[in-house]
Amino acid sequence: MRIEEGSIEVEVPGEATDGKEGEVFYNPEMELNRDLTVATLRAYREREGGDGGEPTTYLDATAASGIRGVRAAADGWTATTCDVDPDAVELAAENFERNGLDGETVHDDANVLMHQQRFDVVDVDPFGTPIPFADAAVRSAQGLLCVTATDTAPLCGAHFESGVRKYGAVPRNTEYHAEMGLRVLVSALVRTAAKFDVAARPVFSHVTDHYARTYLDVEQGARAANALLDELGHVDHCQHCLYREHERGLLADPREACPNCGHHLQTAGPIWLGDPHDPEFVAAVREQVTDEFGTADRARDLLSTIEGELSTPTHYDQHRLYKRWNESAVGMDDFLAALREAGYEASRSHYGGTTFKTTADVADIEAALH
Repeated sequence: MRIEEGSIEVEVPGEATDGKEGEVFYNPEMELNRDLTVATLRAYREREGGDGGEPTTYLDATAASGIRGVRAAADGWTATTCDVDPDAVELAAENFERNGLDGETVHDDANVLMHQQRFDVVDVDPFGTPIPFADAAVRSAQGLLCVTATDTAPLCGAHFESGVRKYGAVPRNTEYHAEMGLRVLVSALVRTAAKFDVAARPVFSHVTDHYARTYLDVEQGARAANALLDELGHVDHCQHCLYREHERGLLADPREACPNCGHHLQTAGPIWLGDPHDPEFVAAVREQVTDEFGTADRARDLLSTIEGELSTPTHYDQHRLYKRWNESAVGMDDFLAALREAGYEASRSHYGGTTFKTTADVADIEAALH
């Protein structure tokens, strides 16, 4: 089956409705992810090119059909795709040729290639967890590391033991489960990079549908890596009243009981407590979204929301709060305005239409709305 995406046409396996056939995987629902990747690559190249050292090399470490690498090549990158499946390697090579593009295809374990070569941009977008590739990826990336995780259940605590094993953290299944998963993922990547005296700071991240995606600036140096470890910490969460608080530090020091209602607190961490975005970079990515993208409108809306999103490490769900209050919810604009009028910062978050962030705690929110 041939499809058009961005400015390219590629051959992919299967029908448009299933996305997977045989051994080579292709997911049409990830078009937004790929559109945002191209826009991010453009913004990154423009940002770095000012010093005369414009990045040029891009690795799609788990390529499958090669569509991600072909799109990067069409946008001017020297692209390499890698896969352990010979059918995938052959298909990626055909897709480069079909579009008249030069691109290297490698039949190997991605970890082997990443230990052997360095690239300006390394993109790890596997089926499931990216953790088996993390050590090699942080050492191979010279400037930007792009990582997708589709195992959201372990990340957010729904599959607790799996999350602990894979990510070296305690995840908790809360109403901000999407953000929990993202911050567990970033924490694992920051800690992995620090083992090699590498600082990996997120500059743009999002959670969409069934996956979490983050882009991290990579910098060599133990001091820089240490500074990022200082932005890890823990969240204490009350499942009864939805109170939460956070504290930096690799060692948890939770309260004995919730200060709002007296019930038991659950502790999650270490998670990333810093900002998962650089707002200026996110704005630059938004400017690079062009109309040939099939998801252009959706991408711009998502980026605009993220650009204005507060950096607090958890978010609230307005409908869940009103359910606790046994009341009907008001409009989100009025709701956020009430919080701001009460003296708190408040913003929408990109995790859903009824999710928001604020500097108010759960008791403050209730007081501001009543």
